[in-house]
Amino acid sequence: MALPTLRIIGFILGIFLITLAASMGVPMGTLLVFDRTEELNAFLWASLITFGCGMALVIPGRPAMTQLRPRDMYFLTTVSWLVVCCFAALPMMLLQHISYTDAFFETMSGITTTGSTVLTGLDHASPGVLMWRSMLQWLGGIGFIGMAVAILPLLRVGGMRLFQTESSDWSQKALPRSHVMAKAILIVYLGLTLACGIAYWLSGMTPFEAINHAMTTIATGGYSTSDNSMANFSPSAHWVAVVFMALGGMPFILMVSTLRGNRYALLKDQQVQGFVVMLVLICLGFSLWLWAKSEHAYLDALRIVSLNVVSVVTTTGYALGDYTLWGEFAVLVFFYLTFIGGCSGSTSGGLKIFRFQVAYSLLRANLQQLVHPRAVIKQQYNRHPLDEEIVRSILTFSFFFTISIGALALALALLGLDMLTALTGAATAVCNVGPGLGSIIGPAGNFSTLPDAAKWLLSAGMLLGRLEIITVLVLLTPAFWRH
Repeated sequence: MALPTLRIIGFILGIFLITLAASMGVPMGTLLVFDRTEELNAFLWASLITFGCGMALVIPGRPAMTQLRPRDMYFLTTVSWLVVCCFAALPMMLLQHISYTDAFFETMSGITTTGSTVLTGLDHASPGVLMWRSMLQWLGGIGFIGMAVAILPLLRVGGMRLFQTESSDWSQKALPRSHVMAKAILIVYLGLTLACGIAYWLSGMTPFEAINHAMTTIATGGYSTSDNSMANFSPSAHWVAVVFMALGGMPFILMVSTLRGNRYALLKDQQVQGFVVMLVLICLGFSLWLWAKSEHAYLDALRIVSLNVVSVVTTTGYALGDYTLWGEFAVLVFFYLTFIGGCSGSTSGGLKIFRFQVAYSLLRANLQQLVHPRAVIKQQYNRHPLDEEIVRSILTFSFFFTISIGALALALALLGLDMLTALTGAATAVCNVGPGLGSIIGPAGNFSTLPDAAKWLLSAGMLLGRLEIITVLVLLTPAFWRH
């Protein structure tokens, strides 16, 4: 990689680090509000170190007449998430007095909006740490939306080319410049966060709890201020979480389109329709099963099931009770739900709804071709033609997505983890869901007891899943590093 290219990448990384250092001012302000001034030093030192390293990368300046190529964007995307995570872990290590491995795992889980945690005693934890965890998820959520909309289509690994709008020329006419698009998405993201926070506050949460949960709900991250997650709050707060988790799992670019006058952009989108219909059917059917099997009233069963199902499907990671105690059928259902994910261009992870819909469309077309061999079958999705490049991209991603989970599970098993913990831990990391299954990493447990090597492997799995696999894997090919 040429020196001018490395300089511009370093310059951009420096901007990211300076922004991260400035963001640490929020938890420092939180500590002042809660009169915990003795904990300020941890954030102050972490901020100074991060700011100093950022300035060291920015001071040389940005080389003139240097443009980043698509291959450079692969490198920048992966390295920026890694570098930010390395520095964002410093406050947790200094304040929580945990190892750097635990701090890095917690931070990677936050930035990738996974929601897996190694911390316990959250109900009595430092308000600065709680705010920092929530901010990491909030920043990671908006960062991923920006990447999904602006970078992944360029790299041809995302699905946003199919969801730019109802009209295929939206990106040219409605928002002609990428920075205008980014600003509009940020406004929607901020608006939803504010609305969610107010709704949580009205449901009985304290302002501090409402702010934290609003950030992690819209980011579909799942970090909570309580070890009991959403079970610590009122039933009305549970319904608030269900609504805003679902909104966080929808394409933000279509929300922008809706606000700019295309009133039916969300309603007419094939992916959003499938997402909503799937959630409604699963919640209604699963709640009937739980109602018949338990002593819950039906509305309580519907609330409990809806929060857990929407949380897992949108890869948020909130939990309302330990659903692994519902029986083997429920465990298997939630394991399947782990892989689905929300919509492309949302804050959620997983395979994404549109890939399942496209796969079904291809299957149906192939079956029709078998019945009518000479028929010319037109394949479309969301009023966009399914060309060979899109199909190849989807198949490639789905294949390596599955292989990544299998390989990671095998490596975890090699470290001594039982089969359920290894398999669901790998799945929850790559899908960015949060809790796995079983007594160790299930909804009632956490990842603190896992060996350090397992935490590093799971951190790598989180990054792989968040960056859509191919973005990271291409860096491991010899062809990428050839001049």
